[in-house]
Amino acid sequence: MENYDMKVDFSNFFPQLCFTGFVLSTFAYYRYIITKADTLNFTDLLWKVFITGLITTLISLAIRLFFTVFAQSTLVESPLTVNFFYNILIALVVIFMVSTLVVWKRLILYQKSKNLLQLWGFFEIALVASLLFDFFSIQYGEPKFNVALVILGCFSIILVFNLKWVAYLNFKQKWKGILFILLSAIYLYHFLLNLLKFSSTEVLVIDLFDRVFIWGLFIFLFLYAVISILVTLFNLPTSSVFEQKLKEALDFQKLSQSIPRGETRDQTYEILLESSMSAVFADAAWLEIKEESGITKVIRNLKDQEVNAIKSSIKSETIKSILKLELNSEINPGKLTDDLKHQQYKSIIALPIMVQNRQEGFIVLLNEVSEAFNREMVNIITTFVNQASISLENLTLIKESIENERYKEQLKIAKNVQKSLLPTSLINNDHLTMAAFSMAADEVGGDYYDILEYKKNHFGLIIGDVSGKGTSAAFQMAQMKGIFHSLAHQGVTPEEFNKKANIALSQCLDKTSFITATYFDINTEKNILHFSRAGHCPSLFYCKTADSVDYLKCDGMGLGMVRNSSYDDYVHSNTVNYHVGDTLLLYTDGITEAKNSDGEQFGDIRLKKAFTKHASKAPDQVKEGIKNDLSEFIGEMVIDDDYTLVVIQFKDSKNG
Repeated sequence: MENYDMKVDFSNFFPQLCFTGFVLSTFAYYRYIITKADTLNFTDLLWKVFITGLITTLISLAIRLFFTVFAQSTLVESPLTVNFFYNILIALVVIFMVSTLVVWKRLILYQKSKNLLQLWGFFEIALVASLLFDFFSIQYGEPKFNVALVILGCFSIILVFNLKWVAYLNFKQKWKGILFILLSAIYLYHFLLNLLKFSSTEVLVIDLFDRVFIWGLFIFLFLYAVISILVTLFNLPTSSVFEQKLKEALDFQKLSQSIPRGETRDQTYEILLESSMSAVFADAAWLEIKEESGITKVIRNLKDQEVNAIKSSIKSETIKSILKLELNSEINPGKLTDDLKHQQYKSIIALPIMVQNRQEGFIVLLNEVSEAFNREMVNIITTFVNQASISLENLTLIKESIENERYKEQLKIAKNVQKSLLPTSLINNDHLTMAAFSMAADEVGGDYYDILEYKKNHFGLIIGDVSGKGTSAAFQMAQMKGIFHSLAHQGVTPEEFNKKANIALSQCLDKTSFITATYFDINTEKNILHFSRAGHCPSLFYCKTADSVDYLKCDGMGLGMVRNSSYDDYVHSNTVNYHVGDTLLLYTDGITEAKNSDGEQFGDIRLKKAFTKHASKAPDQVKEGIKNDLSEFIGEMVIDDDYTLVVIQFKDSKNG
């Protein structure tokens, strides 16, 4: 029994304490760095090992070069110099070996199980114990040293065959992995040779070759490197086949996305939940979908009260937003998994179920082991969820197609109604002649124009633009027509027209809507245009005598923008005398705001130039000339607003 007494060598205590502290702090640092970078793939992890080894090896080579250059100098024989550079070498060895240990751990625990986690936990305890064992100054080759080394070696042999991550590498990644791991093994061998050269020196304060921890760690790292290279090499012949099958599966997925699955919603939910649990080895799961009838929930291996408890234990804000159906944008796949503080379940993965770019539900998968879900599992579940979303979307589209058919029928009716609101024939008599054109951005629009002779030689003319587009704008346009015909037949002045129209429209327009308009009272006996503008585009007037085009000026505010008596303060009017051959152009802002492919608007200046170019022609030619100029400007661009043109040319009233 006396042979096994272990006494602490206090002359070795402080150097060993510093060494132990450095090892533990290095392990904590690299564990934090590698764990934090959860988006790293396998080749990125191996690259980190390669770079760390390269840097530390270059520094160690520089140390060896120093001793070679000054081999004849008394400087390299000094105990202080030898221990100084040897301690630097120790730090390099520890940094490389510990960082490699953390990476190897990440690879070994890629697919976790309870047994594997327990085994790795025992191995880490054994490594820490070996650090404490080294305090007793037991030298290399002693029985106790050999027993401790055998224990660490047994753990290493069991752990190094956990190489499931190799199967997820493609052909190119496997060759990269072989290269990086081979270089890592070469770095280990290089450090071993360097340590051997220093070990022969008797002035060392601390000798790494007498440390069980270093030998045990070296054996584990070297064994895992050798086994990884061999397994990866054996997997190379199957890589191309695997990648081909994967491509076929992706192609099948693309094909299946274009074909309706045809299942009912309940069947789709069941298939999604079962497939997802099987793919990622989940212990429990649930799925929730928001439907018109309420929330549909499908649960596996859980109770409702457990679901609520799990929800309350979630820390991730991203997962919380998914469970609240608040997701409105794409998220990083790395944020879809998290650990849980729950008595039974330690890992969670949550994915949103999107239908037509809206989150309609989510699926949650649980595992009893912490950090059980990895990036590949997220990708697999994402594929399943996308496929299920397509099936749900197909069912939704079938329902919507029925609704769309009904809507199209209603739209046809609205379009016919809108056509009936615009004048079926334009005035063409001895006093004036007209041409007009109107096009809606949607099936129906909100532009309106009309003219009527409310008494002999007196005409009421209006052009208006309802805010917005579509059926609601067309409905408000119908209201405007009724008001126009009612007030025009009364022979009201343009100022009175706008005041009374504002009162009427304030009662029926919704709060966000308004109408711009310009109302003209044309007196063909006296050749007078009396008009009032309610926020509409200013009209253009061509004077034939002066051969000039100018805007008809008049201030005003849109109808329905101010819904009380103070609106009257914004109503103004103006009067213009016209002559034979003069031409009036009315239009809506859809023309001036039309854009070309560069995003440039047609604008007031181009419209004025186009009108000036064609104003002396007949109204139909003026209309067609401006339309052609506009079409040439916008090219292939689709017009995104209603636009209307009304051209009126005046004749000699004495012939009436």
